[in-house]
Amino acid sequence: MVLQMARSGIDLAGVASFHGMLGTATPAQTGVIKAKILVMTGADDPFVPAEQVARFKQEMDAAHVDYKVISYPGAKHAFTNPGADKYGKEFKLPLAYNKAADQASWREMQEFFQRLFNKD
Repeated sequence: MVLQMARSGIDLAGVASFHGMLGTATPAQTGVIKAKILVMTGADDPFVPAEQVARFKQEMDAAHVDYKVISYPGAKHAFTNPGADKYGKEFKLPLAYNKAADQASWREMQEFFQRLFNKD
């Protein structure tokens, strides 16, 4: 959702995406995205495979967007959700909590917003 908001040109300083889907039917256009973008994804997330991450990077590069993508090794979809293991088993989905990726991505988001909003 936040990536689509950014792609549509909504006047945002920045957006952070945790284990979000990166594909779109409406790719970014040069000069439209105003937001800086931070994407944090699981390197082992079958919902967002490496090919989707690569296409997202190509899209952002082509549109000259200020972005950063971090792929956390060993992390699957929903890596920030402590209940992900339970739901993954219950619904037979590749969901898993990853404490290291959760903590690292949270710090990354805090630093991202610090840079955006604290212009001391």
